[in-house]
Amino acid sequence: MSNTYDEFNGKVVLITGSSAGIGAAAALEFAKCGAHVVITGRKAQTVKETAEECRKVSPKGLKALEVVVDISKLDDCKRLVDTTIKTFGKLDVLVNNAAYGDITKIADPQLIDKYETVMNTNLRSVIYLTQLSVEHLEKTKGNIINVSAIAGIRPSAMGFLYGMSKSALDMFSKCMALELGPKGIRVNIVNPAAVRTDFGMSLGTMTRGQFDGLMHVLAQGYPLRRVGEAIDIANIILFLASDKCSFVTGINFVSDGGSLYAPQGNAVDLNAIGKK
Repeated sequence: MSNTYDEFNGKVVLITGSSAGIGAAAALEFAKCGAHVVITGRKAQTVKETAEECRKVSPKGLKALEVVVDISKLDDCKRLVDTTIKTFGKLDVLVNNAAYGDITKIADPQLIDKYETVMNTNLRSVIYLTQLSVEHLEKTKGNIINVSAIAGIRPSAMGFLYGMSKSALDMFSKCMALELGPKGIRVNIVNPAAVRTDFGMSLGTMTRGQFDGLMHVLAQGYPLRRVGEAIDIANIILFLASDKCSFVTGINFVSDGGSLYAPQGNAVDLNAIGKK
């Protein structure tokens, strides 16, 4: 699919959280199209490994830019954009993909600290990176893809902080589509359901067996009888960022295997998920 997107050849694509999962899959697809890709993450080793994979699949062997950042920190966000512009002189596509989730109940004594962590990563970083990128995207008539979640549309007992942050992200994106449209900047949203990545493992609340068990249980409640794969969402990111969607802005592109309207879509008791 990606090799049909010739318009990305030579363009600069910044993807947050692109050292693994959905972000890495999208980075590889953009690299296959000849784009200059900015790989970001908090771990230098995984950033380096993904950047090398991008170089291998790039038709011209373009070296991805490696920037190790924690986007929950405003100084890191600014350094990320500044480094991108200093290196390439422009920005064509901003993909806000990095996120943090937390399975928290209202009675959690650490609730407010967790709230700040989730919101700073999932929402504040997107707002600030958008603010920093607008002047550059206006010059290139570029666009922004914000990776949200079904959790921002459908309430879940699995973690209200994450759902709140994604719901707010959806509204921010739609407001930006209105504000930035006259500048020639499109803003769109991807809302995945469960995707088989290491995101759930990164929360530190599940073993690998428990995570695999959760994916299996969720798949049974999805009409397509499977959860998503990183490439499923990467393909949508490329599509929305491409010229094929030049008249599309402010939309929620739901990629969820039909789970949004399925009776059992999010009804999962985490305590019932055993080790496999």
